[in-house]
This record gives sequence, C-alpha cells and structure tokens, in this order.
Amino acid sequence: MADNPIRTRFAPSPTGMFHVGGARSALFNWALARQQPEGRLVLRVEDTDAARNRPEWTEGIIRALAWLGISEADPHFEGPYFQSAYAAKHRETSERLYKDGRAYFCDCTREQVQERRGNPHLGYDGFCRDRGLEPAPGRALRFRVPEGGPTVVDDQIRGRVEFEHSAIEDFVIARGDGSPLFVLANVVDDIEMRITHVIRGEEHLSNTPKQQLLWEALGQTPPVWAHLPVIVNEKRQKLSKRRDKVALESYQDEGYLPEAMVNYLMLLGWAPGGDREIMPWAEMEPLFRVSDVNSSSAFFDEKKLRAFNGEYIRALPVEEFAERCRPWLRPETAPWPAENFDPEVFAAVAPLAQSRIAVLSEIVPNVDFLFLDRPVEDPQSWSKAMKPGVGREMLAAALARFDDPALPWEAAALKTALEEVGAAQGLKLGKAQAPVRVAVTGRTVGLPLFESLELLGRDRVLDRLRDALAKLDAAEE
Repeated sequence: MADNPIRTRFAPSPTGMFHVGGARSALFNWALARQQPEGRLVLRVEDTDAARNRPEWTEGIIRALAWLGISEADPHFEGPYFQSAYAAKHRETSERLYKDGRAYFCDCTREQVQERRGNPHLGYDGFCRDRGLEPAPGRALRFRVPEGGPTVVDDQIRGRVEFEHSAIEDFVIARGDGSPLFVLANVVDDIEMRITHVIRGEEHLSNTPKQQLLWEALGQTPPVWAHLPVIVNEKRQKLSKRRDKVALESYQDEGYLPEAMVNYLMLLGWAPGGDREIMPWAEMEPLFRVSDVNSSSAFFDEKKLRAFNGEYIRALPVEEFAERCRPWLRPETAPWPAENFDPEVFAAVAPLAQSRIAVLSEIVPNVDFLFLDRPVEDPQSWSKAMKPGVGREMLAAALARFDDPALPWEAAALKTALEEVGAAQGLKLGKAQAPVRVAVTGRTVGLPLFESLELLGRDRVLDRLRDALAKLDAAEE
C-alpha cells in the first residue's frame, strides 16, 4: 500500500436537487482518487441542518452520482457517511480546544457587538477573549485566532494565498447549545476520515484559513487545498438555481447521456491538452491533474453540451441507441395509445432518428406520427406549408399519384413520384414535399420524408392526405 494514499471527499448537503457544480467537483475528486490503487473518494453527506435536510435529497445525490459512474460498485468509492453520526466527536473536539486554551466562551449578543463596534458590517471585537467565562447555556464557543502574522493557504489551483489574522475575527465553532458549526464539523470529519485532498468550489476559499487554523490547533497537517473556478452562465453570472437550469436531474430527465455529461463537466476549468474535446472518461481520468485546473471562471454553455450529447448519441450502436430511448417510449409517458406502438417499426426508424436528435427526449416528437392515430398539428408549420396555390394542389396531386396501386411503396419510388408531381406543378422537391410532410407528420422538419412514408404505410398516408385536404376545404367555407 502507498505510504499516503490519496483520500478525497465529496461532502454535499441534502437540501435540494443535485447541482451541476457539485457534479463537477465530485468528478474532479473521483478522477484524482482513481489514479492510485488505494485511492478513495469518500462520500460524506453533511446532514446536520435538520430543518432543511430531506431523505429524498440524500437518495437523489446517491442516484445522481451513480448515474455519473461514481458508486459503491467501484472499490475507489467509500461511504456514504453522515455528518450527524459524528456529533459526539464534534463536541469532544470543541471541549478539547477549550481546555487547550485555543477557544473561549462568549456571551455577547449580535446587538451588543454591533453597538460596541458602531457598524453592523464589522465583525466580532474580541470582547470576551480574556474574561475567562465558563461553559454555560447560551454561551458560544469562539476559536482564539493567533495574533500577528498571516495564515498561508497553498492552493494547487490559486497558488499561495495569504490571510492576515487581523482580518479574521475570533469565529464561533460551537453554538450556545453546544452544537458545532460547519467550520468545526468539517475539519473534524476530514481528520477522522483521513482526507488528504480537499477539492471544492472557490466559494469555500474564504473558509479555508479558519479550517487550516483548526487543523493546526488540533496538531494535524492540513490537507492539500484546491479551489475550483466558479461556473458561470452566458452573462458571466454565477450559476443560480433560481435563474439557471442547474439540476443534474433535469438534464438526465431530458435525455442527456451520462458519458456526455461527464465529458463536458470535466472540461469546466480543465483540459486534457491538445485540441480534442470529445474524450471518454477512461482516457480523461489518467490525464487529470489538479494543478492543471484553470483559476478563471468556467462558462456552462448548454448549446455546447447539447452538441457533445449529439456526438455521443450518434456514436452509439443503433441497438443501444434504441434501448436508451426506451424510458421515453413507455406507455405511461408516451403520447400515443400503448397498443399503437410497434417495436419493429421503431427499430426500423431508430437509425433515421439517431442522426438527428441531440437529446433522447427528442425521440418522441420525431417518431410520434408513426404511432398516433393522427399527427400532432403544429399551426405554424401548417400555415407555412399550406400556402394558397401550393398546399392544396400538391396534396391533391400527391394523393392521386400515391393512390396508384402500381406505385411500389418504397422510399426511392415515392421520392421519384413526388419529384414528378412537383415538377408538374413547377416546384422543386424541397417545396413540393413540404405540404405532404406537414399533412403526414404534422411538422415541417423531421425524419427523412420518404422513409417515413414507407414505414407509415400506404393506407395511413392516403388517409392523412385526405384529412388535410378536407381541413383546407373546411377553412374556405
């Protein structure tokens, strides 16, 4: 076994949907841990905020990580552990810091501090530092920040960062009821779990000097620190769950492939080198180095993510693509009657759809016309395709030509027939086929028309052309 095996941790709070920024942090930690045979990623659920935590959020975190490929099935994974299980150790550590003179009790209220300071934005003034207060209900425990000199954080991404002690107030590590604050619980848990590397978002950088002071006060060597760049939207604003689509589950439900999401998230602040961006996890993982992560903000570009996903979809074997589409084709979610779905027809159309969709949920509007009794009508498509002098004439001519039993019902023959019909109307194929496409599929864009007509069958195509002509007639009455 290595002398100091890498032990990283991912420590989310179960207070909502799983943020893509958290997913990025988990993947970076995972990549580093897996580079050693004995390396481990520890999942620690920080569940001490009882008012906000919900079991379903914890379950969602575990499911989301597993979707990304991070699960107990891999020997490099450890956990989940729950911070609440370490409450006794947190209290024991706060008592030790008090007995060692590294912390003291304070009975000041917020109002009293503000009154003494004369400014609500100024921090604690050290009033109780030398009062020698004993433990008592309502008295918070504050860490005694050393006087003079800075705390130096050596960050693998940001380099040497100095925090002057004069700018760090004596911070609270335990509340008046004895319960620990995050800053203490976090350090105690990291020590107990032998964490060697803390890789997390840059919003935690301001907590780091306090945590490093606690590590040192407890006689421990601080971990390797690395603070990842903030993820921003197109306006260069930090991604917000109130404003932006940040829940990993939303992308999963929309039909993004986990391998595409992993690939894209790994590039938010890091690059494997060269011009190549589409790269599977197995190739990215050994190349990952924390020191290569850029400190500049990373732009979450959903358009680029969609493009990545489309690339991964097109690379799937067609049988696997069809299987991955199944969740959107289930009777309880699909828009067509269950008895209308024909697996053989879907298997035939899958290769046509695979090259045209960017997310798996788009399979439904691409194939629904095959399994619905009548196509979904898009008013905008209808008005665009059924222009006077084009729509009716093309539908009537196409109906007459397609109704000929001598016409082979095959894509190539259907294309030739419609080209001839269009030419007789003075139209090239692109414009000639638009009214037919809308009448049969409901939309102006979609799968290749003639292969679609072949799969739909002569009778259903003719019925839809007649329905479209009847609609045009009704609109003129």
